[in-house]
Amino acid sequence: MRNNLLEKLKESLQAVLPIGVIILLLHFTIVPLGGGTLALMLVGMVLLIIGLTLFSLGTDMAMMPMGEHVGSALLGSRNLPLLVGVLFVFGFIVTAAEPDLSVLATQVTSIDNTLLIMAIAVGVGIFLVLATLRILFRWRLSYMLMVLYAVTFLVGLFSRDYLAVAFDASAVTTGPITVPFLLAIGAGFASISSSKDADEDNFGICAVCSIGPILMVLILGMFHDASANVYQPDAISQVNNAGDLMRTFANGMAHTFFEVLLVVLPILAIFLIFQVVKLKLSRTELVRIFVGLGYLLVGLTIFLAGVNYGFLPAARVLGEGMGALSYNWILVPLCIIIGACVVAAEPAVHVLTKQVEEITSGAISRGMMLFGMAAGVGLAMSLAMLRMLLGISIWWMLVPGYALALALTFFVPKIFVGIGFDSGGVAAGAMSAAFVLPFTIGVCNALGGNPMLDAFGVVGMIAMMPPITVQVMGVIYNAKLKKAQRLAAAAEEAAARETEETEIDMLTRLT
Repeated sequence: MRNNLLEKLKESLQAVLPIGVIILLLHFTIVPLGGGTLALMLVGMVLLIIGLTLFSLGTDMAMMPMGEHVGSALLGSRNLPLLVGVLFVFGFIVTAAEPDLSVLATQVTSIDNTLLIMAIAVGVGIFLVLATLRILFRWRLSYMLMVLYAVTFLVGLFSRDYLAVAFDASAVTTGPITVPFLLAIGAGFASISSSKDADEDNFGICAVCSIGPILMVLILGMFHDASANVYQPDAISQVNNAGDLMRTFANGMAHTFFEVLLVVLPILAIFLIFQVVKLKLSRTELVRIFVGLGYLLVGLTIFLAGVNYGFLPAARVLGEGMGALSYNWILVPLCIIIGACVVAAEPAVHVLTKQVEEITSGAISRGMMLFGMAAGVGLAMSLAMLRMLLGISIWWMLVPGYALALALTFFVPKIFVGIGFDSGGVAAGAMSAAFVLPFTIGVCNALGGNPMLDAFGVVGMIAMMPPITVQVMGVIYNAKLKKAQRLAAAAEEAAARETEETEIDMLTRLT
């Protein structure tokens, strides 16, 4: 246990320190932060490290086993109505309880908050069911994604002003608790599947689920005037002394704890129902799961408090300061580094990379996956800045980007399709919502742009790039595999020819 905790702490330090170092470098060189903002960021960085360590430990002990057990029990029951009903209710409740979704809904003032949240929750519930039916009926993921995204962009033609918000809404619904649980459900399905492609069933659930919110927001946008939107940023906490600093984080943790609890409770309730009816796990395993849930609850509370009350103020101040520079073009190359560091600090990213390494038996390593995701997110942030500086419509980013991602699905092993599109939803998580978006809004304000049209959409672009970069890795992997197979076949043929020549030579000598 102690060694595992130290290993998680090491991983957390490697994930969080780079983004902290970048902010400090910017503070001392380009955009000085106020004393209170800098103090919030430094304390927030410590909380991120502690929270990510406990969250990772809790995920391994509780969330992944719970999801795998529920997934295998659902698929093993062979009861389609039960499967559909449980997954829809789960998707709806967990999405409706997602705190980041409530924050986003308050910014879309042209649509009633409750209506927007309920519509998005229904979208996630429906598409979670579709993602599961895909596994049951062996529908090819690439074909399904192509059809769904074609419908999405077709609807987007009639709801252009809501496209950026729609893709951001999709990103915030994939929270750090729901993503590991959904990934684990996929692993549970695969564990009892008799299909030769069972490993591919581990992935693709998050990819399909992320389309639901986009489509629902665009449909709502067809009936609401986007000109009524008025962006209302949250007030930044004022810190003048150590007492203010402690009160800010104490209040933040209390508020965050109940938000996290609201998301955990539906998952726990579903698990307990299955435990009583179907699973019958041993007391030892149940104790381990409940201890893990404690770690997860405390860890995610600490992590989110650090992000929302420590990094968010620094992100907005940095964005406004850098956007006001006469040489603000520096944002384009700089955001490649910032984006790469941000994705490394996402809690769910480490869950996904570990699962990919285990399922592929090391053929796709954690380092390889993290590099692909970091490169994609860095490029996405850089393109988002370029879009704002040049006034380019988000259509010219999202349509070609997703067209390329979907085209690549026909040139890579099937498992890379699910991994790639799941990576997009995972990369656009808590750090993106609380650091990247405020940073982009700060830049937009300094440039005099409209945040609803110019800044929103950056999280959606972050979700778009990993499917491209991970699948490009898949193309390279496939090429290397084919080359290795050709070399092995050539070596085998040469060995057979040599054996045959030796046998002929021996027969010649004997005769």
